Amino acid sequence: MDNVRLLMIAGLCIVSLLIWQAWQRDYGSLESPWSRPTTGEATAPNGTDVPTVEDGKEASAAVSDQEAEPEGKEGSYVRVTTDVLDLDINKIGAVIEKAKLREFPVSVDAPDKPFVFLDRSESLTFVVQGGLRSTDVAPDHHSEYRSEQNAYELENAKNSLKAVFTWGPVQGLTVRKIYTFERGSYLVNSRYEIVNEGPNPWAGRVYGQLQRSQSESGYGFIYTYTGAAISSLEKRYEKIDFDDMQEKPVERDVANGWAAILQHYFVAALVPDPKETYHYYSKILDDGKRYLIGLYGPEVSVPSGADHAIDMKIYLGPKLQHVLEKIAPGLELTVDYGVLWFIGKPIFWLLEKLHSFIGNWGWAIVFVTVILKVMFFQLSAASYRSMAKMKKLQPRLQALRERHEDDRMKMNQAVMDLYKEEKVNPFGGCLPILVQIPVFIALYWVLLESVELRQAPFGYWIKDLSAPDPYFVLPVLMGVTMLIQYKLNPTPIDPMQQKIMQLLPIVLTVFFSFFPSGLVLYWLANNVLSIGQQWLINKQYGEAAHPAKAG
Repeated sequence: MDNVRLLMIAGLCIVSLLIWQAWQRDYGSLESPWSRPTTGEATAPNGTDVPTVEDGKEASAAVSDQEAEPEGKEGSYVRVTTDVLDLDINKIGAVIEKAKLREFPVSVDAPDKPFVFLDRSESLTFVVQGGLRSTDVAPDHHSEYRSEQNAYELENAKNSLKAVFTWGPVQGLTVRKIYTFERGSYLVNSRYEIVNEGPNPWAGRVYGQLQRSQSESGYGFIYTYTGAAISSLEKRYEKIDFDDMQEKPVERDVANGWAAILQHYFVAALVPDPKETYHYYSKILDDGKRYLIGLYGPEVSVPSGADHAIDMKIYLGPKLQHVLEKIAPGLELTVDYGVLWFIGKPIFWLLEKLHSFIGNWGWAIVFVTVILKVMFFQLSAASYRSMAKMKKLQPRLQALRERHEDDRMKMNQAVMDLYKEEKVNPFGGCLPILVQIPVFIALYWVLLESVELRQAPFGYWIKDLSAPDPYFVLPVLMGVTMLIQYKLNPTPIDPMQQKIMQLLPIVLTVFFSFFPSGLVLYWLANNVLSIGQQWLINKQYGEAAHPAKAG
């Protein structure tokens, strides 16, 4: 087994895995009608998406002297604009129903059109909700708040902004929900100020939840995770797939944790007080059309004539590791490098350092490839030396095949005797490559998951390293380098294997045409370096500069 054959087969396996993931995304999660829950909260009508506390008492849904506002009422909106966020907050519930990320255009062709992260539309439901639950009166996310302003904007001379929403007074209880925004930050502080001017003590809990509908994730054959995640002291990053919620709803108490919903490059997260224990829960709404992950806090008591404040942080933005790790433990793990994260994180660190010097993510990818190639130079050299020896034996191997073409057993024995005589290990090229495969896979996920590469230009026609090459130049060049590698390697004795190995570069070129150009750039750079190293070693072992054509 030679080096290029192993690389091509590994590449084909990766492509097959990606196709299988895409199939699972599109068809694997489809349910039979009879498998969906038909009773309980999962299919309950509007208004039952509020949490039910576990203390044995049914929390009252009454939020005023009038009936609670049904979900879906349009209400009126308050617009909040900072230097990085553009939000629409519905006065019904004072919930965030739309969030545009001003620093992240929807595409390189529309630089002035910000990416819509949260939304309530026909194509996507993704909102942040919250409120209070009590056996007495309390505003939940169906209650109507008031706001003194219909628009808030962070002024140039200021570094923070507060948007205030007021509910009540009802039976002496007034609640102010205050959102605080900081310049340059995607972290929003949500505070509930509870003022009890009634004759009796008030007791209740704060809750927050993220609600999202299922939608497509990934790009073409590239699958990326879209779903929920939670964190606890026992497990800092635990993915809760939407399908997992069907099988087993989340019901657990967690201290010093967070709850989030992830998609490619971006995350919405709820971060409660780390000193308190919160109850985490999930729900399925509208027969699986919408999914909800949330948490509610411990009961607080506000005596008559007193007030109390409860804070909860909300992150709405890109998966920036250096930012997320400062907000809550484990939140940076939402930049998911998979099981090889311990290799992926150092690679990203190196990539980031190179970018700080070079100023171009594309060239940073090339130089990371060079550094990795240098690190594995000796392993690669051992592999290429083994293949060079194999290539010198090709005429004798072909002669043995012709001599014993009617007796495969004798041919195999003769081939093994030749290897033993010439002290050649036919599998000598495999182990070094197998050692490198985890590094290559980790780099693959780094390039796929890092939001820093989103819409990052390389130069010339490559304006977005996270999108496919629009003119297919990089995939074609990569296919050509694979063919050159094939010519530099020993030709398989079996004619069928020869045809397969000749066809694989073409097949992989087609698949890589749909891959992000940053990934293709890495593979191309690695191939070019491998060709140079292999050609020099072949020449060392007496090969001509121009290898013989495969027969």
